[in-house]
Amino acid sequence: MRPETAVAPAEDRSPATYASFAVMCLVWGSTFLAIRIGNESVAPVWSAVVRLSIATPLYFLIALLSRAPWPRGAALGAALLYGFLNYGLNFALLYRGEVQVSSGTASILYATIPLITVIAVARLGLQRLRSHEIWGALIGLAGVALVFSGELSGGGPPLALAAVFVGAIAAALSAVALKLGPPQSTWPANALGSAVGLAVCCAVSLALGERWTLPRGTAGWAPILYLIATGNLIAYALFGWLLTKWKVTSVNAMSLVIPVIAVFLGAAIRAEAPGPGTILGAALVLAGVSLTLFVGRR
Repeated sequence: MRPETAVAPAEDRSPATYASFAVMCLVWGSTFLAIRIGNESVAPVWSAVVRLSIATPLYFLIALLSRAPWPRGAALGAALLYGFLNYGLNFALLYRGEVQVSSGTASILYATIPLITVIAVARLGLQRLRSHEIWGALIGLAGVALVFSGELSGGGPPLALAAVFVGAIAAALSAVALKLGPPQSTWPANALGSAVGLAVCCAVSLALGERWTLPRGTAGWAPILYLIATGNLIAYALFGWLLTKWKVTSVNAMSLVIPVIAVFLGAAIRAEAPGPGTILGAALVLAGVSLTLFVGRR
């Protein structure tokens, strides 16, 4: 992603871009529920292994068909670290945590990714924290504390909640790791990253003693195939395309939309009902993200 200039070109606000943004948000908002449903039929991290076992060759095929250059040197190192953090730690922790954490609550914790990213790039010396970003981070983290408090008061599992939040941190750091390396093509980076993540999830699943049995029937396969087709391929392709049409901050507005979709779907399909503390915490998280993304930007 390139830094925006002082006089940025006008964004393409055509029906196609709005439709792409809506589909991207709907897909990624639904993936939290799909993971939770899939966990009811297959061991959680093993489910991630099955997903990546299918998604990884698809990534390699698309990369080969696109004739995109494969990363080398520092770019290769960045792609491998990205895969370890995003497809490895992030997937393993999110899948494991969602055995006990509702899909809506998980999505709220993942809405903090823009806040975590801002803090990370500041700590690495890539940019200075501006006042509105500091306030946004503080407000968002206060919201996370309220979400934890609300869930724990309702009997929520502390370790599972912590696993999901650490997964969100890993996801945020994975993007920073990729950004630190030289620019590279999307599909080769994700092909290599997915392969690394597959190895990590295999190791974690073995360490947890999960049963390695293939999903059975529609109930077992449908969530996994849905996540591959939509979460791994369609939504990511739309995200990359939108980055060529809109400013990064505009595309990152998805962080405000995805939790709303996830909470609604969880309530409508699985009767998940966040408590008052969780709802208030979610409002603070979204307020902090809004402040971080949009205040002081042109």
